[in-house]
Amino acid sequence: MPHKRLSGWGRTAWTVADVVSAREPDAIAHALTEVGPRGAIARGLGRSYGAAAQNAGGTVIEIASETDYEGADITFSPETGIIDVASSVSLDAILRFSVPRGWFVPVTPGTRFVTVGGAIASDVHGKNHHVDGSFGQHVRSMTVLLSNGEVVELSPHQNPEWFWATVGGMGLTGIVLRAQVALLPIETSQVLVETERLGNFDAVCAAMSADGDDDRYRYSVCWVDLLATGASMGRGVLTRGNHAQLSEVSSDEPLKYDPRLRVSAPGWVPNGLLNKLSIRAFNEVWYRKAPSQRHVGCESIPAFFHPLDGVTNWNRLYGNQGFIQYQFIVPLDRTDVLRRVIETFSEAGVGSFLAVLKRMGPQNLAPMSFPTEGWTLTLDMAAGLKGLPELLARVDAMVLDAGGRHYLAKDSHVAPSAVRRGYPRLDEWLSVREAMDPAGMWRSDLSRRLGLVQGA
Repeated sequence: MPHKRLSGWGRTAWTVADVVSAREPDAIAHALTEVGPRGAIARGLGRSYGAAAQNAGGTVIEIASETDYEGADITFSPETGIIDVASSVSLDAILRFSVPRGWFVPVTPGTRFVTVGGAIASDVHGKNHHVDGSFGQHVRSMTVLLSNGEVVELSPHQNPEWFWATVGGMGLTGIVLRAQVALLPIETSQVLVETERLGNFDAVCAAMSADGDDDRYRYSVCWVDLLATGASMGRGVLTRGNHAQLSEVSSDEPLKYDPRLRVSAPGWVPNGLLNKLSIRAFNEVWYRKAPSQRHVGCESIPAFFHPLDGVTNWNRLYGNQGFIQYQFIVPLDRTDVLRRVIETFSEAGVGSFLAVLKRMGPQNLAPMSFPTEGWTLTLDMAAGLKGLPELLARVDAMVLDAGGRHYLAKDSHVAPSAVRRGYPRLDEWLSVREAMDPAGMWRSDLSRRLGLVQGA
């Protein structure tokens, strides 16, 4: 097996592993017979921001390629709306297949370049969690390869304990080979989007609260200006939408879907291009260009759900220092903590090119699933910022003291103690994981750092 240097999408913490490409179940099972003492982890399209799909000195099994658009292993029943798909197939391939047929993925994160297996392992969520929950809630069954070579069928009704341990389990229970997922029927490929500029933190929370009109929209997200201060602290641009109906669009091809990549980030970008000054300027333009009063218009699926996917390799914009994506959640009644966190970043002058706030719905049954009912804030920061570890440690304490937690699929920072405090069912999950993988084969750089596996 060839040695390969790998990182997450944040391009930090590079490590070297033995990498084998295998997509068919037999090939994956064969690769397991050659795994050494450092274990193995599956890797899809490498869009976890940290080291969830890295395994220093061990084996990484690559099961996907971004070029797999045509001939994807997909079977679909329009009568039930259920798609049967190989775990290596990306959401991008599914959307190319399903949207022209009048169906949409039930949950999508901010990129469509994630595999079904990765979506399950990270239990991804999107702008519709307050209505539809996370990806795992729409998985009807899955086929999982265990470390001993056994293949098991799991569902919410068939061995549910193992099923829910795999959802959000970061690939540490087994390799998902196939999954059946319920899709969402749509009439058009357009989204009817309402955009509104909000002047401060209080206005943002009021507009997005559960006692307002937010639940009338399947999708809701707010961009927040972390560098705004004073009376404008926490100002934002709120976008909410629903899939447009036929009567709401004028098109001869209402289900036309065009996800072409438009531009590419340059191959080399100097460190510091995205700094306090450039981000402040961007934030001002972004805020001012949004309508001051509610505006309703149609947007395409790629524009609304995956705007950054239009820029190939956008993660290069942070230079070779890379960046940290930091996401946490606090309970709905702790807007005071959310305010303090935003004030902390604002006072420190730490900007984020993309800082987004979402209101999340109730948690599902998976012990390690990130979303709980609350407010989640996601932001990215250049990894080389002076004092960043200390700043994030202060924020960690605020989040954990409030009963919150951090999203492991994006993490490259928190301590093992933060996972134990943030995930109260961790011991339950560890027990199920040991039953599924008694040999302790599945391991990653992330799992070692957070103490989710024992030994080296």
